[in-house]
Amino acid sequence: MDNFIAKIAIIMLLAFTHSHVAPAQDAVSSGVPAAEASVDSAAAALMDDTLGLDIGAATDSVATPVESVGFHKMLKTKYIEGSAGFMSFVALALVLGLAFCIERVIYLTLSEINAKKLMADLEAQVMQGDVEGAKAVCRDTRGPVASICYQGLMRIDEGIDDIERSITSYGTVQAANLEKGCSWITLFIAMAPSLGFLGTVIGMVMAFEQIQQAGDISPAIVAAGMKVALITTIFGLIAALILQVFYNYILSKIEHLTSQMEESAITLLDIIMKYKLTR
Repeated sequence: MDNFIAKIAIIMLLAFTHSHVAPAQDAVSSGVPAAEASVDSAAAALMDDTLGLDIGAATDSVATPVESVGFHKMLKTKYIEGSAGFMSFVALALVLGLAFCIERVIYLTLSEINAKKLMADLEAQVMQGDVEGAKAVCRDTRGPVASICYQGLMRIDEGIDDIERSITSYGTVQAANLEKGCSWITLFIAMAPSLGFLGTVIGMVMAFEQIQQAGDISPAIVAAGMKVALITTIFGLIAALILQVFYNYILSKIEHLTSQMEESAITLLDIIMKYKLTR
């Protein structure tokens, strides 16, 4: 540790001397002894050996700016290189698929409620005999859970079997509403890579046609066709992956809402049974 501190002190001293001493060539021309010029070279050598720095290389690396290409610019370049005709179909499939995904996400998010709190409020209203108040709570609450509960309360004076059949039938309708538009999302998930593969096949055909016209297998001709083919495939797969992530998220929200509907339907039947027994 002491040796390292001593080396640092020597380097700082030599660097200070270096800043006040002219180079060796100027020293000779101005009549300064050559010993002082040698101090300059010795200081540089000592700094290089001690810290492991290459001053010339560091200067070059700082002076040379690094050109960075933006992601959007690179994406635009690859889009054009992949033949704008086929890439437009892939982009259209991605945009339409995302539109359906966003619509489903918004709908399902607005359909989510605190089902346990709703059922507690309904139980309190029903057990007090205020069935109309319980219906008003269901009407003022959004989502399929509240709709199913309202449907059951509408038939509270009927038999328990009739109420259960009504809740089951209406629950099936609400489940179908939750899944509305999901078939279109699966369609675009399948279409995006298919369009990419179609561009790949057409790019290969174009490459072979260019080889046939040129009468020679040139690496440049083959590489151009292969590049177009592979870029369309890559963009098609990326679009399908993005839509697949959204689709799985939508399915998870649908499963959560379906489980809420089933649990709330069972709870509502229990509440109605208690209400009938207390009358």
